[in-house]
Amino acid sequence: MRPRSSPTQQPTPAERMRSIIVAAQSMTVVTDSHHHEVYHLDGTDLLGRIHLHDPGDPLEPGSQAPRIPIRLELTDIAPTPVRDRLRARVTLSGLVAAPYHGDSADSTCVEFGQAVIEDAEGRTYITLEQLQEAETDPMAAGEAGMLTHLVDDHPALVPLLLRLVEPRLKNGVVRALPVAMDRYGLTLRLEHAVTHRDVRLPFPTPMTDIDQAGVQFHALLTAARRCSHHRLPA
Repeated sequence: MRPRSSPTQQPTPAERMRSIIVAAQSMTVVTDSHHHEVYHLDGTDLLGRIHLHDPGDPLEPGSQAPRIPIRLELTDIAPTPVRDRLRARVTLSGLVAAPYHGDSADSTCVEFGQAVIEDAEGRTYITLEQLQEAETDPMAAGEAGMLTHLVDDHPALVPLLLRLVEPRLKNGVVRALPVAMDRYGLTLRLEHAVTHRDVRLPFPTPMTDIDQAGVQFHALLTAARRCSHHRLPA
Protein backbone atom coordinates (compact mmCIF):
# COMPACT_ATOMS: atom_id res chain seq x y z
CA MET A 1 0.00 0.00 0.00
CA ARG A 2 1.51 3.28 -1.07
CA PRO A 3 1.48 6.46 1.01
CA ARG A 4 -0.78 9.25 -0.22
CA SER A 5 -0.50 12.99 -0.10
CA SER A 6 -1.76 14.82 2.94
CA PRO A 7 -5.56 14.57 3.29
CA THR A 8 -5.61 18.36 3.76
CA GLN A 9 -4.67 18.66 0.08
CA GLN A 10 -6.77 15.90 -1.48
CA PRO A 11 -9.39 13.35 -0.46
CA THR A 12 -8.25 10.23 1.37
CA PRO A 13 -8.46 6.91 -0.51
CA ALA A 14 -11.55 5.98 1.53
CA GLU A 15 -13.22 9.29 0.69
CA ARG A 16 -12.40 8.83 -2.99
CA MET A 17 -13.85 5.34 -2.94
CA ARG A 18 -17.01 6.51 -1.19
CA SER A 19 -17.45 9.36 -3.68
CA ILE A 20 -16.91 7.08 -6.69
CA ILE A 21 -19.52 4.66 -5.35
CA VAL A 22 -22.04 7.44 -4.71
CA ALA A 23 -21.55 9.06 -8.14
CA ALA A 24 -21.51 5.77 -10.08
CA GLN A 25 -23.96 5.44 -12.96
CA SER A 26 -23.14 1.80 -13.64
CA MET A 27 -21.26 -1.17 -12.24
CA THR A 28 -20.38 -4.77 -13.03
CA VAL A 29 -21.49 -7.49 -10.61
CA VAL A 30 -19.62 -10.79 -10.85
CA THR A 31 -21.06 -13.76 -8.97
CA ASP A 32 -21.47 -17.48 -9.52
CA SER A 33 -19.53 -17.28 -12.82
CA HIS A 34 -21.97 -14.69 -14.22
CA HIS A 35 -21.44 -11.02 -15.11
CA HIS A 36 -24.30 -8.58 -14.56
CA GLU A 37 -24.03 -5.07 -15.99
CA VAL A 38 -26.09 -2.69 -13.87
CA TYR A 39 -26.86 0.69 -15.47
CA HIS A 40 -28.69 3.88 -14.62
CA LEU A 41 -28.00 4.00 -10.91
CA ASP A 42 -29.11 7.65 -11.26
CA GLY A 43 -27.15 8.95 -8.31
CA THR A 44 -28.69 6.42 -5.92
CA ASP A 45 -26.14 5.60 -3.25
CA LEU A 46 -24.95 2.12 -4.17
CA LEU A 47 -24.32 1.41 -0.49
CA GLY A 48 -28.06 1.80 0.01
CA ARG A 49 -28.72 -0.97 -2.52
CA ILE A 50 -25.75 -3.12 -1.52
CA HIS A 51 -25.64 -3.46 2.26
CA LEU A 52 -22.12 -4.29 3.43
CA HIS A 53 -22.00 -6.26 6.67
CA ASP A 54 -19.14 -7.03 9.01
CA PRO A 55 -18.01 -10.68 8.64
CA GLY A 56 -19.04 -11.21 12.26
CA ASP A 57 -22.65 -10.22 11.56
CA PRO A 58 -24.90 -12.96 10.10
CA LEU A 59 -26.60 -12.01 6.83
CA GLU A 60 -29.66 -14.09 7.60
CA PRO A 61 -29.90 -15.35 11.19
CA GLY A 62 -30.38 -19.10 11.29
CA SER A 63 -29.63 -19.63 7.61
CA GLN A 64 -27.24 -22.49 6.84
CA ALA A 65 -27.12 -21.81 3.09
CA PRO A 66 -23.61 -21.70 1.61
CA ARG A 67 -22.22 -18.24 0.91
CA ILE A 68 -21.72 -17.24 -2.72
CA PRO A 69 -18.71 -15.06 -3.66
CA ILE A 70 -19.64 -11.69 -5.19
CA ARG A 71 -17.53 -8.90 -6.69
CA LEU A 72 -18.65 -5.36 -7.54
CA GLU A 73 -16.52 -3.46 -10.05
CA LEU A 74 -16.77 0.27 -10.71
CA THR A 75 -14.67 2.58 -12.86
CA ASP A 76 -14.10 6.30 -12.40
CA ILE A 77 -13.85 7.96 -15.83
CA ALA A 78 -12.86 11.59 -16.35
CA PRO A 79 -15.83 13.56 -17.77
CA THR A 80 -13.56 15.68 -19.99
CA PRO A 81 -11.77 14.51 -23.18
CA VAL A 82 -8.34 14.18 -21.60
CA ARG A 83 -5.73 11.62 -22.54
CA ASP A 84 -6.16 8.40 -20.50
CA ARG A 85 -9.62 9.06 -19.07
CA LEU A 86 -9.59 6.18 -16.57
CA ARG A 87 -9.00 7.80 -13.18
CA ALA A 88 -9.57 4.88 -10.84
CA ARG A 89 -11.00 1.39 -10.41
CA VAL A 90 -12.95 0.31 -7.33
CA THR A 91 -13.54 -3.34 -6.43
CA LEU A 92 -15.71 -4.53 -3.56
CA SER A 93 -15.84 -8.25 -2.83
CA GLY A 94 -17.59 -10.45 -0.30
CA LEU A 95 -20.21 -13.16 0.12
CA VAL A 96 -23.97 -13.23 -0.39
CA ALA A 97 -26.46 -15.68 1.06
CA ALA A 98 -28.45 -16.09 -2.16
CA PRO A 99 -27.75 -15.76 -5.90
CA TYR A 100 -27.63 -12.18 -7.18
CA HIS A 101 -30.36 -11.17 -9.65
CA GLY A 102 -29.42 -8.21 -11.80
CA ASP A 103 -33.02 -7.33 -12.66
CA SER A 104 -34.16 -7.26 -9.04
CA ALA A 105 -34.97 -3.93 -7.40
CA ASP A 106 -34.44 -5.41 -3.94
CA SER A 107 -31.34 -4.54 -1.94
CA THR A 108 -28.61 -7.16 -1.54
CA CYS A 109 -26.81 -7.96 1.71
CA VAL A 110 -23.09 -8.64 1.30
CA GLU A 111 -20.73 -9.99 3.93
CA PHE A 112 -17.75 -7.66 3.46
CA GLY A 113 -14.53 -9.25 2.25
CA GLN A 114 -12.29 -6.65 0.64
CA ALA A 115 -12.38 -3.15 -0.86
CA VAL A 116 -9.65 -1.89 -3.19
CA ILE A 117 -9.11 1.35 -5.07
CA GLU A 118 -6.51 1.46 -7.86
CA ASP A 119 -5.34 4.67 -9.48
CA ALA A 120 -2.18 6.35 -10.78
CA GLU A 121 -0.67 6.26 -7.30
CA GLY A 122 -1.10 2.53 -6.85
CA ARG A 123 -3.44 0.15 -5.03
CA THR A 124 -4.96 0.89 -1.62
CA TYR A 125 -7.02 -1.47 0.54
CA ILE A 126 -9.90 0.10 2.46
CA THR A 127 -11.44 -1.43 5.56
CA LEU A 128 -15.20 -1.59 6.07
CA GLU A 129 -14.89 0.85 8.97
CA GLN A 130 -12.93 3.34 6.85
CA LEU A 131 -15.50 3.14 4.07
CA GLN A 132 -18.44 3.58 6.43
CA GLU A 133 -16.84 6.54 8.20
CA ALA A 134 -15.62 8.30 5.04
CA GLU A 135 -17.47 11.43 3.94
CA THR A 136 -18.78 11.71 0.42
CA ASP A 137 -17.13 14.63 -1.35
CA PRO A 138 -19.69 17.43 -1.89
CA MET A 139 -18.58 17.60 -5.54
CA ALA A 140 -19.16 13.88 -6.21
CA ALA A 141 -22.52 14.22 -7.97
CA GLY A 142 -21.88 17.61 -9.62
CA GLU A 143 -18.25 17.31 -10.71
CA ALA A 144 -18.92 15.94 -14.20
CA GLY A 145 -21.44 18.64 -15.07
CA MET A 146 -19.24 21.47 -13.84
CA LEU A 147 -16.10 20.27 -15.63
CA THR A 148 -17.85 19.67 -18.95
CA HIS A 149 -19.51 23.11 -18.66
CA LEU A 150 -16.08 24.66 -18.12
CA VAL A 151 -14.55 22.93 -21.14
CA ASP A 152 -17.51 23.32 -23.50
CA ASP A 153 -18.77 26.79 -22.60
CA HIS A 154 -15.76 28.59 -21.08
CA PRO A 155 -12.64 27.16 -22.77
CA ALA A 156 -10.77 30.48 -22.43
CA LEU A 157 -10.71 30.05 -18.66
CA VAL A 158 -8.46 26.98 -18.83
CA PRO A 159 -5.39 28.89 -20.19
CA LEU A 160 -6.10 31.48 -17.51
CA LEU A 161 -5.97 28.82 -14.78
CA LEU A 162 -2.73 27.58 -16.30
CA ARG A 163 -1.07 30.73 -15.00
CA LEU A 164 -1.25 29.17 -11.52
CA VAL A 165 1.01 26.30 -12.58
CA GLU A 166 4.75 26.56 -12.00
CA PRO A 167 6.51 27.61 -15.23
CA ARG A 168 8.86 24.60 -15.17
CA LEU A 169 5.87 22.23 -15.25
CA LYS A 170 4.50 23.87 -18.41
CA ASN A 171 7.56 23.23 -20.56
CA GLY A 172 6.49 21.24 -23.61
CA VAL A 173 2.79 21.27 -22.76
CA VAL A 174 0.61 21.00 -25.88
CA ARG A 175 -2.79 20.89 -24.16
CA ALA A 176 -4.23 21.45 -20.70
CA LEU A 177 -7.68 20.37 -19.53
CA PRO A 178 -9.42 20.00 -16.16
CA VAL A 179 -9.52 16.33 -15.19
CA ALA A 180 -10.97 16.39 -11.66
CA MET A 181 -12.56 18.62 -9.04
CA ASP A 182 -13.16 17.88 -5.37
CA ARG A 183 -13.69 19.77 -2.14
CA TYR A 184 -10.00 20.66 -1.93
CA GLY A 185 -9.33 21.94 -5.43
CA LEU A 186 -9.24 21.60 -9.19
CA THR A 187 -6.85 19.28 -11.04
CA LEU A 188 -5.46 20.13 -14.47
CA ARG A 189 -4.02 17.50 -16.78
CA LEU A 190 -0.98 18.84 -18.65
CA GLU A 191 -0.48 16.85 -21.83
CA HIS A 192 2.89 16.67 -23.56
CA ALA A 193 3.63 15.02 -26.90
CA VAL A 194 3.54 11.46 -25.50
CA THR A 195 3.17 11.90 -21.73
CA HIS A 196 1.01 13.80 -19.27
CA ARG A 197 0.98 14.90 -15.63
CA ASP A 198 -1.67 16.18 -13.25
CA VAL A 199 -1.32 19.40 -11.24
CA ARG A 200 -3.65 20.34 -8.40
CA LEU A 201 -4.82 23.92 -7.91
CA PRO A 202 -5.99 24.10 -4.27
CA PHE A 203 -8.99 26.17 -3.24
CA PRO A 204 -8.44 28.80 -0.52
CA THR A 205 -10.55 26.66 1.85
CA PRO A 206 -12.09 23.19 1.46
CA MET A 207 -15.73 23.10 0.41
CA THR A 208 -18.39 21.73 2.72
CA ASP A 209 -21.25 22.10 0.22
CA ILE A 210 -21.50 22.07 -3.57
CA ASP A 211 -23.09 25.54 -3.45
CA GLN A 212 -19.65 26.89 -2.51
CA ALA A 213 -18.10 25.67 -5.77
CA GLY A 214 -18.71 28.90 -7.67
CA VAL A 215 -17.07 31.05 -5.01
CA GLN A 216 -14.04 28.76 -4.76
CA PHE A 217 -13.62 28.55 -8.54
CA HIS A 218 -13.78 32.32 -8.93
CA ALA A 219 -11.14 32.62 -6.20
CA LEU A 220 -8.83 30.56 -8.43
CA LEU A 221 -9.61 32.81 -11.40
CA THR A 222 -8.89 35.92 -9.35
CA ALA A 223 -5.53 34.50 -8.28
CA ALA A 224 -4.75 33.56 -11.89
CA ARG A 225 -5.47 37.07 -13.17
CA ARG A 226 -2.95 38.42 -10.69
CA CYS A 227 -0.22 36.20 -12.12
CA SER A 228 1.96 37.20 -15.04
CA HIS A 229 0.63 35.88 -18.34
CA HIS A 230 2.06 32.63 -19.71
CA ARG A 231 0.90 31.21 -23.02
CA LEU A 232 0.78 27.59 -24.06
CA PRO A 233 3.35 26.72 -26.74
CA ALA A 234 2.04 27.10 -30.27
